[in-house]
Amino acid sequence: MKIAFFDAKEYDRPAFERVGREKGIEFRFFETRLTADTVSLAAGCEGVCVFVNDSVDAAVIDSLYSLGVRAIALRCAGYNNVDLGHAFGKIHVFHVPAYSPYAVAEHAMALLLTSIRRIHKAYIRTKDFNFSLNGLTGFDLHGKTVGIVGTGRIGRVFADICRGFGMTVIAYDKFPAADSGIEYVSTDELFSRSDIISLHCPLTAETHHLIGYDTLDKLKTGVVIINTSRGALIDAEALLDGIKRRKIGAACLDVYEEESDVFFHDFSGHIMSDDVLARLISMPNVIVTSHQAFLTEEALENIAETTAENLVGFFNGEAPSNELCYRCGRVETCKKERRERCF
Repeated sequence: MKIAFFDAKEYDRPAFERVGREKGIEFRFFETRLTADTVSLAAGCEGVCVFVNDSVDAAVIDSLYSLGVRAIALRCAGYNNVDLGHAFGKIHVFHVPAYSPYAVAEHAMALLLTSIRRIHKAYIRTKDFNFSLNGLTGFDLHGKTVGIVGTGRIGRVFADICRGFGMTVIAYDKFPAADSGIEYVSTDELFSRSDIISLHCPLTAETHHLIGYDTLDKLKTGVVIINTSRGALIDAEALLDGIKRRKIGAACLDVYEEESDVFFHDFSGHIMSDDVLARLISMPNVIVTSHQAFLTEEALENIAETTAENLVGFFNGEAPSNELCYRCGRVETCKKERRERCF
């Protein structure tokens, strides 16, 4: 089995090379992202393995199909970069729904603690032997209200972490988790009550720019916003405006709306062409990490194992449980009721 592996990074290779040897998969690693210009690299392969910034639109899908590719294996949970409707009937699409909810949830809390306790500033300061505490005053998490948007596996783990800090947890989810003990509220109530808002939902038409110009006035003044999910959940320009207006007290971002041409690359020593991102990074109350929340040894191993199982199961004629179904409109949930392929 030959699989074209796009947007390959140094940290991807060890786990995927291991599972490839064990399961008889030849991963062909390409550093370039999958686009209409690079899709020809998949020639001679039965499938492709892609990540969050690969472009799997209608044109790319048609090209893959013409090359004989019959499986698209996402090595991530999100799939907003794949045109599932266009893939239906042509190429089967699989994802990794749960590689390590702990990795992402713990990173969200790490960002929050770093921000509110000024740890990043203290680190830089002490490197210069400056041990002054001026400007480093933070606030307790205990007793604060955190609003969690999206209570899937990651959101629920983050809720548990917050409870451990003595925080009040409220949440919004279109499909509330049964028996979770979480207080569910409307988005408007969540915005108005939350001292901290953490986003853990997928990017859909409904959640696009969930935090935008029309929601700024609904937010509690001084709110801290965390996003470790998908960049376009936040309108970056609106976020910048909210920070400048002192409406938003701090932002902790592991994802960014226009990250595809920036994240995972080294631009040190170069002029940053994205003015909005450059301005956000320049703000003293903004922390940006480059989509690294998933990056733990445990998560990388789980991603490789699940991706390989998805591919082997499909090419062995099985119905992998992680196929993304378009036919019924319930992309992830229909597999619970239907034990067959999407088409």
